[in-house]
Amino acid sequence: MSISLYDACRRPVALALSILCHYEIRNRDVSLSEGPLIVVSNHLSWLDIPLLAVAIRRRRISFMAKSEYFHSPIHAFIVRAMGSFTVDRGTVDRTAFDLAAKALQDGRALGIFPEGTRSRTFQLQKGKLGVAFIALRSNAVILPVGISGTERIRQRYQGSERRLSYRPRVTISIGQPFKLPPVNGKPGRADLTTSTETIMRHIAELLPEDYRGTYRTNGH
Repeated sequence: MSISLYDACRRPVALALSILCHYEIRNRDVSLSEGPLIVVSNHLSWLDIPLLAVAIRRRRISFMAKSEYFHSPIHAFIVRAMGSFTVDRGTVDRTAFDLAAKALQDGRALGIFPEGTRSRTFQLQKGKLGVAFIALRSNAVILPVGISGTERIRQRYQGSERRLSYRPRVTISIGQPFKLPPVNGKPGRADLTTSTETIMRHIAELLPEDYRGTYRTNGH
């Protein structure tokens, strides 16, 4: 998808999102380097993709999105316009990894939801190892983001009386960029597990306690 379409879609997408919800972006002006950057976030709704694209203005993002998003023409157009490409869950999708590497090499940020899918419980789930593998291989900076409230947008259209005027509050909290500690040689499963835990803890810190799930501060 062309860069010009990504930029052209940002403003109308931002307007559409403002109709669907009242969103607040925290720490929007965070300083970002020009090198490889991976944006990681929890995942509550397919609308998280356009919200992140609107929230992070300083870098264009290519999102790794599950193929199911492309079954709906509307979803497909929006996520493609926001620079997404598909990944097959449950397999070692080498094509997706190659596209991820190319996005980073081309100067775009890479957007990944480490949980691998939307959380049906709206709680932060255990992270998959893929994002740590990509980050360690590319030596990329990681930008954590915590999103809360997008799961409530669907309530506009549920029930016998649709509440089309309902605009739930959505918060996009952008954290501080960080790098994973380097490992010697090719990272093994233990390295990836430790690095994934680090990434998920950074995301959890940006979420309200009742969204943190597996990564609650009290460990329960």
